[in-house]
Amino acid sequence: MDNANLYHQLYQHFSQDLNAPCIELSDGTCYSYGELDQWSAGMAAALTQLGAAPGDRVVVQVGKSPAAVALYLACLRGGFVLVPLNTAYTANELEYFIGDATPAVVVCDPERENEIAGLLPPASVLASLDGGAHDLAALGRTTKNSNGVLSRSKQDLAAILYTSGTTGRSKGAMLSHGNLASNAMTLHKLWGFREGDVLLHALPIFHVHGLFVALNVAMRNGSRILFLEKFATETVLAKLPRATVMMGVPTFYTRLLASPDFKPEHFAHMRLFISGSAPLTEQTFAQFESRTGMRILERYGMTETGMITSNPLEGERIAGTVGFALPGVDVRVCDEQGKPRTTGEVGVVEVRGPNVFPGYWQMPEKTAEEFRPGGWFITGDLGQLDSMGRLSIVGRAKDLIISGGFNVYAKEVELCLDAMSEITESAVIGVPHPDFGEAVVAICVATSHPPPDSKELLQAAASQLAAFKRPKAIMFTKELPRNAMGKVQKNQLREMHKHLFSAE
Repeated sequence: MDNANLYHQLYQHFSQDLNAPCIELSDGTCYSYGELDQWSAGMAAALTQLGAAPGDRVVVQVGKSPAAVALYLACLRGGFVLVPLNTAYTANELEYFIGDATPAVVVCDPERENEIAGLLPPASVLASLDGGAHDLAALGRTTKNSNGVLSRSKQDLAAILYTSGTTGRSKGAMLSHGNLASNAMTLHKLWGFREGDVLLHALPIFHVHGLFVALNVAMRNGSRILFLEKFATETVLAKLPRATVMMGVPTFYTRLLASPDFKPEHFAHMRLFISGSAPLTEQTFAQFESRTGMRILERYGMTETGMITSNPLEGERIAGTVGFALPGVDVRVCDEQGKPRTTGEVGVVEVRGPNVFPGYWQMPEKTAEEFRPGGWFITGDLGQLDSMGRLSIVGRAKDLIISGGFNVYAKEVELCLDAMSEITESAVIGVPHPDFGEAVVAICVATSHPPPDSKELLQAAASQLAAFKRPKAIMFTKELPRNAMGKVQKNQLREMHKHLFSAE
C-alpha cells in the first residue's frame, strides 16, 4: 500500500533538491529543505521519547518560527495529530482545549511554561521550543533518528483545529492526511505553481490558511518561502520584489493600498496575489487592480474543508465572487431542508469531496447534525451560484465575525460579557472596518445607570478573551431589539452601527 502520509507526499517533490532554500527569515537566515527534513526527523524521535505514540495529540501554542514549521513536519512524519492553537489564547481558553484534546505532549513558548504547567492532564508532558526543560528545537538536532516517515492511510488524522461554535463551545475539526493532501496537490496545479516561484508568507501558522494552504502548496513546489513573523507594511514592501506569489487576508491588501510607498517596483515580478479567510470587498478589489493592473484571486474555504472554491488562474476573476468549485469538489446551494436552490437563489452552501473533514473530535452528535446523506457538509454560509457555477457568498447563517482574517464567534464574547456584574445582557455583532474587514462591537444593557466605563469592561475581558476577540467598541442601550419570538434582531443592530468606523 502506498504511504498516504502527507509528509511522504511532499518529500517526493522537494527532495529533488534538498539543498534548495525553504524558509528564509527577514534577516536573510535561510533553512534548506534538507535541514528541515533532518530537524523534523529528530523532533519526531524526541516526541516519541517524551511518550507520544502515533495517533496521539500534540498541542502546540508557539510563535511563528522555522522550529515551529519543523515541529509541524515532525508531527506529520511521526503520525502524531497536531493541534495548533492561536498564540493569543489566554490560560482560561487553553484549559478547555488541552482538556478536550487530551494530548500526550503540550508544546509552548518557554515564557509560558509555568502558566501552562498547571493546565496539563496527568498523562501529558510539557515541552517547549527554543528553551525550557524539554526544548524540542534543541532535541530535534541531537536526538538520534531513523529518518523514517510512518505509513499512514488517507483516513488517518493529521491535525485537529479548534473552531468556536455558536453555542460558545469550541469544536475540534479533525483533518486527515487525505484531506490536507488533496488540497495541497489540487491548489498547486490550479494556481499554476512552477519552478522559481517564491512565496511571501506573512500569515500566522496556527490555522488552515497559513499552515496548510500556504506552506503545503509551497513545499509541494519546492519553493523558497520568505517567512515573515507577521504582516508589517514596511517589511512586506522590502520583500515583495523577490516574491512571485503572496497569500494574504483582505487586511494585507488594504494596508498595502494605504501605503504611498507601494509602487510598481514592488509588484513587477509578482504573478499572483491570493486573498482569503475573510470576504474581500469589491472596493478593495477595484482599487488594487487600478493601482497594480492585477486582479486579486479570491478563494473560499473553512477550517472543516480547507479550500472549497477558487477564482480561476486564467480567466475572469469577478469582484464579490469566490469562483468555482475545486476539481473533485462538489458545491451546491440548498434550503434549510437540503433541497437544492435554483440558479441565482440564495441558500446555505453545502460541499462534499476529498477535502471535507470526517467530523468533530469527540462530538458524534454534532458531526451528524452538520452532514446530510451523501456526504454533504453544511457550511452554514449563505451563497448563490450563477449559471456558470460561480459562487458568491452573501452572508453567514452562523453568527460568525471575521476580523483581520480571524474567526470570532459572537456567542463566546457574549458569554464573557454577560458574566460581568455590570451587564444584564449583550449582543455582539460585526460591523465594517476599513482595516480589519469587520470589527467586533458589543451592544449591552447595563445593570445600573449611568452605565459602567467601557474601558474597564474591556480590561476585565482581557483575561478571558484573546485580543482579536475583544470588542473594538462597547455601547449601551436601554433594551435590545427583539422579534415576536424574543430573538435579538442583530440585523437591525448591524444596520444602526454599520458606519461606526467609516471615519477611520
